[in-house]
Amino acid sequence: MDCNDDIKIIPTTGRNNCGGRCIIQAHVKDGKIMKLTTDTKEAAGSGVPLCACAKGLNYHKTFLGEDRLKYPMKRIGERGEGRFQRISWEEAVTIIAEEWMRIRDTYGPGSRYVNYATGISALMRGNKLAKRLLCMDGGFLDSYNSYSTACIRQATNLMYGTGETGNSLEDLLNTNLIILWGHNPAETKFDSGTMYYLRKAVEKGIPVIGVDPRENDTIRQLGAEWIAIRPATDSAMMDAMAYVIAEEGLLDQEFLDRCCLGFDGSHMPEGIDPSESYLSYLNGEKDGIRKTPEWAEPITGVDAKTIRSLAIRYATAKPAALIQGYGAQRHAYGEQSTRGGIVLACMTGNVGISGGWASGTADCTRHKNPEFPSPANPYQKKIPVFLWTDAVKRGHEMTDLDGVTGGKKLDSDIKMIINLAGNCLINQHSDINRTAELLKDTKKCEFILCSDLFMTSSAKFADILLPGTSMFEGENITMPWLYGDFLGFNNKVIPPLYESRFEYDWLAEVAEKIGLGEEFTQGRTAEEWLETIYKELQKSEPELPDYEQFKAAGIYRYQNNPRVIAFEKECQDPVKHPFPTKSGLIEIFSPEIYNTKFKDFVPAIPRYVEPLEGPMDPLTEKYPIQLIGWHTKRRCHSIHDNNKELHKLDPQALWMHPEDAAARGISDGNMVLVWNDRGRIQIPVKVTARIKKGAAALAQGAWYQPGPDGTDLAGSINVLTSQMPTTYAKGNPQHTNLVEIRKIVI
Repeated sequence: MDCNDDIKIIPTTGRNNCGGRCIIQAHVKDGKIMKLTTDTKEAAGSGVPLCACAKGLNYHKTFLGEDRLKYPMKRIGERGEGRFQRISWEEAVTIIAEEWMRIRDTYGPGSRYVNYATGISALMRGNKLAKRLLCMDGGFLDSYNSYSTACIRQATNLMYGTGETGNSLEDLLNTNLIILWGHNPAETKFDSGTMYYLRKAVEKGIPVIGVDPRENDTIRQLGAEWIAIRPATDSAMMDAMAYVIAEEGLLDQEFLDRCCLGFDGSHMPEGIDPSESYLSYLNGEKDGIRKTPEWAEPITGVDAKTIRSLAIRYATAKPAALIQGYGAQRHAYGEQSTRGGIVLACMTGNVGISGGWASGTADCTRHKNPEFPSPANPYQKKIPVFLWTDAVKRGHEMTDLDGVTGGKKLDSDIKMIINLAGNCLINQHSDINRTAELLKDTKKCEFILCSDLFMTSSAKFADILLPGTSMFEGENITMPWLYGDFLGFNNKVIPPLYESRFEYDWLAEVAEKIGLGEEFTQGRTAEEWLETIYKELQKSEPELPDYEQFKAAGIYRYQNNPRVIAFEKECQDPVKHPFPTKSGLIEIFSPEIYNTKFKDFVPAIPRYVEPLEGPMDPLTEKYPIQLIGWHTKRRCHSIHDNNKELHKLDPQALWMHPEDAAARGISDGNMVLVWNDRGRIQIPVKVTARIKKGAAALAQGAWYQPGPDGTDLAGSINVLTSQMPTTYAKGNPQHTNLVEIRKIVI
C-alpha cells in the first residue's frame, strides 16, 4: 500500500463475471475512494497487462452509490412490487433459519434450491457458501450447466471427453489464419489475454475473420473481415464448409483415420449403418441433399462464393485457429454449432498442433485454482440450471427426459430459493413475464431469500432481502477464467456501508440457529478461511509467495507457465494416449446419443437442425425479425446498469438494419415497440449496417422496468426470449427469438 498526501493506494482486483480480473488501485482519503486507477504495464512471465476497462475503472461509482440496500427487510406487499419493511439482522436470521427448517421438514431436502448467481466471482461467494451449509443439513436440489456455456461444454465433452481443448494463448502467434466464430472478447472482456494476443497476431500480419450476425467491436478493432450470418444457422454454414473441404480433397484423411470415430462409413462403431456417418450426411446419401454452399446460402444468408472461399482458406492455411465464442451456442440447437466447429478442426488436422485450435470450449488450465471446501451433497438429484422455473412449477413431474440426473424423477417442486448476489431470478432468465407470474404465487415457491447491493428486478421478488457488501468492503481471492496465469486479491478498502454484511457472516448465524455453527465455520472467520485455503493451494503451486506478500501486492503472476497444445500426445498416438472418450477417439459420431433415448430428437452427428424461431420457421410470417442479444461493453451482464455515467459509453438501443428500418418507416433514434407472444419492450432504435439484414440486436442486462400496461421500458431483452431449452444440453436458447418492430408515434 502506497501513501501520498494522505491518500492511500490500496491494491485490489475486479471480481465480476468477466474473465478479466483486472488490477484495480483504489485511491483512498479519509475513508472514501477518490478514484480508481489500473496497471497498463506488460509484466514478466505472462507479459499480459491486467488493465481495467471502463467498467473496472467505474466500480466505485457503481457499487458505492446512494441506491445501495442499507438494512435487512421483509416483504410486505405482493412479490415483485418491491414493498418492504425494515427489520433487524436478528429477526432476519431467525426467519431464515425457521423457513430453512420448515421447508426441509415439510417437503424434504430436494425442495431447497440455490439459484445461479455470478455477482461475486471469487473464492468466497454466497451461493457456494449457502450450498456448503445445505450439504451439512441433509442436502438440496443442485444444478449443472451454466447460463453462459451449457451447449458448448456439453457438446465439447461429448466429442473430446473433456473441455480442456485450448492451446496457450501465446500460440496464436504461430497460426496462419484466425476465425472468430461468434467471439467478441473486446466487449465481453472474456479474459485479459485474448485481445492482447489477437492484436499481436494482427501486428504480425495474421489475417482474422469474424463470423457473426453483428459487426462487433472485436471485428472493428482488429480490422477483421466480417462475414454476416443469420442467427442460429452457424452449423448449416459449417456443414457447407465441410462439404467443400471434402469435395476439394483438402481433408487430412490420415488424421481422421487415426483419431476420429464416425467421419466416414469406414470408421463407424461396430454394428452401425455406414450411411449414418457425417460424410454420408454431407453427400446426401439418405436425404438426397448435398450440403453444398448453394444449399446453405438461403439458410444462412451468406453467399455460396463466400462460404466456399472461407472453407478453402481455412483448409489450406494450416495451421489455422477456428475459435468459437459463447454466442453461437446460446441458440436453439446450440450444441450443433459447437460440434460443427470441432469437426472442421478435425477435417483439416488442426487439432493437437501448434498454431491450430481444437475448437469447442477451449479451456486451458496451467495452474490450479483455490477451492472452498464443501462436503458432498447427500441429495444426489440435479437439474439443468436453465430449467429451475420448471422445477418450481412442476418439479415433481420432471424426469431424466428433462435432464434430471442422479435419479429418474424429482421428489418435489422447489419450495425455497436462495438467491445471493445474482439477478437470474428475474432479469437474466428467459421469458421474464412467465417467470414473474410464477414467482408471484407464494403457494408454489414458499420462501425466497435474496442478498444484493441494490433493489434489482430480482430483489423485488424476495421475502427476506439482505444488504450485501461490495468488492471494496471485505477480503477475497479472485481467479481468472480460462487462460489467466495469476491470482488476485481483494483487499478491504473501506468498512461495510450501512448495515451491509458479507454472506458468510450471516450464514454462520443461520448455521448456529439450526445447530451446525461449529461444523459450518470450523471456528474460522472469512478472512481466516482465505489464508487457510491459500496455504493449501501452496502445496500444489509452490512458487506462490507468502500470504502477506500476496495480500500486499494484490496480485501474483505465475512465472512457470509451460506451453500447452491441447491433445498433442493424443493426436500423435491415440493408442498409447487415448482421448478421454469411451472409444478413446474424437467422437464425430456419438454412440452415446445414438444408443439412448436422445436419438429421437438429437442427431448423433454434428448436422444442421432447423430451429424453432429460426429464419425458416413459418412463424416469420407474423414475426419476421430475428432478435439476438450481446454483451455490451458498459455492463457485466446486469451489473453496472445503475451506473448512469456508463450509459453514455453505449446507450441502450435496438440495432436494426437500414433496409428493415426503412420498410417500417423507422429512422435512427426513433422510439420503437418490439414484441412477440411473450412480451413487449419500448426502446430507441439505432439504424446501422453493422447488423445482418433480417436480424436485430439488443444488449442483454438492462434492468427490467415494466410500465403500467406491462411493456418493459428499459430494453430488457429477456422479456422477449424463450424458455424452450436446447435438446441435448438443456441449455438456454436466448439468442433464438422472432419479433416484430414498429415505430411508436408520439
